[in-house]
Amino acid sequence: MKVLKVPARTIAVFIVPCLLLYVCLVFVPILVSLYTGLLKWDGLTSAHFIGFGNFKEMFFHDPVFWPSVKRTLLYSVASMLEIPLCLGMAILLNRNLKKGNTLVSIYFTPVILSVVIIGQLWKTIYNPASMGGMLNGVLISLGLDSWTHNWLTEPKIAMFALYVVSLWQYFGYHLLIQYTGVQNIPDELYEAAKIDGADGFKADRYITLPLIVPIFKISIILAFIGSLQAFDLVMVMTAGGPAHATDVISTHMYNSSFMSFKYGYGSAIATFLVVVCLVFTAFINTIFNKLERKYT
Repeated sequence: MKVLKVPARTIAVFIVPCLLLYVCLVFVPILVSLYTGLLKWDGLTSAHFIGFGNFKEMFFHDPVFWPSVKRTLLYSVASMLEIPLCLGMAILLNRNLKKGNTLVSIYFTPVILSVVIIGQLWKTIYNPASMGGMLNGVLISLGLDSWTHNWLTEPKIAMFALYVVSLWQYFGYHLLIQYTGVQNIPDELYEAAKIDGADGFKADRYITLPLIVPIFKISIILAFIGSLQAFDLVMVMTAGGPAHATDVISTHMYNSSFMSFKYGYGSAIATFLVVVCLVFTAFINTIFNKLERKYT
């Protein structure tokens, strides 16, 4: 079979424009954010270079910063809890339903909805019973009055209420990824395993799980890194309140930059967020690369 050799100039014609666009839209803003993080600047008047002053304030003097980091990390960990469930459901759908695609499409519906719609929908669900809140209304009708809460205004509960909404919103997204991965495993492998006496969950242990590792890694990275950057849902539902109880890194960055007019300080928070995303992406990749080498 003759292999065609593509000239380097032809390859460059396709790669260079995309590479330049990527650099301009990703790396340049990161570098600009890093530089402005070294400035004392409100975004409007003249800026003053203060070195690492913003970072010192962020790490040692900001009472909101570290709690927001903790909530963001918990948010990210919570977002990964549904992925094993999605994988298990994908295996069951692929094994027991001939038209599992229809059910997966139904679960995927929240993903295509606007975040504003989702936020307003769940704010209505979480409303007090006196305001027509469905959740409290159902609890009262079941005689569980003591379980009712002001879900979005109680500091100890509000963040958990947001976790639930996020899990509901992206369940179908990760289910689709896992279901597609499971479907792409050749049936011949399961048939051969069945002949050798491995069927059902035993076949899943020795065939499905090892072969689904790369797809599982994609879901983990998307869920974790996406949750580190969580912003829109929090802003729509609570805007970081009450009393910063639901502030995450992105909302704290936004409030610092555009509400408090501390643009340089907000850029320092943004730089920290970029570094955290890169570190965790490298960490997750390292772990799953070892798993892939183990099972291949």
